[in-house]
Amino acid sequence: MSGINGVEWDAVELPSQFMENFCWEWDVRRAMTPHVDTSAQRCRARCSTRCSPRRTSRAACRCVRQIEFALFDMHLHYDFDPRRESVARSARRDADARRWSSFRRHYNRFPNSFSHIFAGGYAAGYYSYKWAEVLSADAYSLFEENGVLDPAHGRARFRDEILAVGGSRPGTPSCSCFVAVRPGN
Repeated sequence: MSGINGVEWDAVELPSQFMENFCWEWDVRRAMTPHVDTSAQRCRARCSTRCSPRRTSRAACRCVRQIEFALFDMHLHYDFDPRRESVARSARRDADARRWSSFRRHYNRFPNSFSHIFAGGYAAGYYSYKWAEVLSADAYSLFEENGVLDPAHGRARFRDEILAVGGSRPGTPSCSCFVAVRPGN
């Protein structure tokens, strides 16, 4: 097995979203971003004032957008009736009606370009992006508590327990290997 073959859909996006967390850490960014000619390091204060706000800027809008995509995807696949015309458009209108914040123009053709579900293999599985955010936040909390560059946790927890096992065991329960045992839990 290679790539995502055999990995449960609920866990397929976990590694990529988990790794994104490291790019927000100063120690990681410092190692990745020296000046190409002078090797000068970027200023930490400048990085913090520019990068940190971007991580949370419009987070709620991005969350709602992902939920909207997942709702449309699920609605389209759950309610599909090949005898109806404009199935995608009616699914889109129905998904919009269930949302609280969107205003769509009649000429919006979002479904025509949503290639993830029509050509990308995510049909009825787009929800996995939001679920992966939950799993990756849980997994990353262990690294936040023990140091994000701790090689022992990276090797024992991420490489050996997630990447190495691939689809050989259920994906979601394997993520519990990250959950830090805290006193009183």
